Amino acid sequence: MAEEIRSSNQGQPVGDVVKGDFATILVGLGTMLDVALTPLSKVVASALDSMTVVAQQILEGISNSVGDHKGQ
Repeated sequence: MAEEIRSSNQGQPVGDVVKGDFATILVGLGTMLDVALTPLSKVVASALDSMTVVAQQILEGISNSVGDHKGQ
């Protein structure tokens, strides 16, 4: 196994291998974050939509209550 790794890296300078490995790690990390955060962002968007509806109902209730008291 170690021989396979050594032979595959013989043609490349060490710095290029490190840069390539680092780029691969960054791409993998970005993919993992994207996969993890996409469903979370959908949940947050749905929750904000629900909160908007509730807030609108509360404001309509307050408006109707104040309007009823002004008429009395």
